[in-house]
Amino acid sequence: MAKKAKKSTAAGGATIALNKKARHEYSIEDRYEAGISLEGWEVKSLRAGKINLTEAYVTVNGSEAFLFGATISPLPTASTHIRPDPMRTRKLLLHRDELNRLIGLTERKGYTLVPLAMYWKRGRAKLEIGLAKGKKLHDKRADEKERDWQREKQRIFKTG
Repeated sequence: MAKKAKKSTAAGGATIALNKKARHEYSIEDRYEAGISLEGWEVKSLRAGKINLTEAYVTVNGSEAFLFGATISPLPTASTHIRPDPMRTRKLLLHRDELNRLIGLTERKGYTLVPLAMYWKRGRAKLEIGLAKGKKLHDKRADEKERDWQREKQRIFKTG
């Protein structure tokens, strides 16, 4: 009997990778789903779960979006005839109106674009991008306090 893939809270199927650090460092205002242009060896590596999004970020150059800093480790058996580049810049596929909105917000209002999750949707790899603002130290402390209080509240309700 085959195992079922885990479902993500992202807008699609099985999760490949999550960027938990982004949710800690930034306050996420809005989310977008983007396709990603990949090579064959990268798809095989993604199916094996060999990706790291923690240091990755998204930039908009001209009228195109690119993913920088995402590391996709090549499998030793998948790519024998080419030299894979694990830190390659990858083009993101977004609709024109989404790109225009993101360009305006990142240039004028000081937002940044961070990758939040990568998942499979209908056999294609999708990247969830968050429109984010950086948190200050006191914001991080307040979030941590709130999480601790929610956890303590659940314990109280559970026992009493």
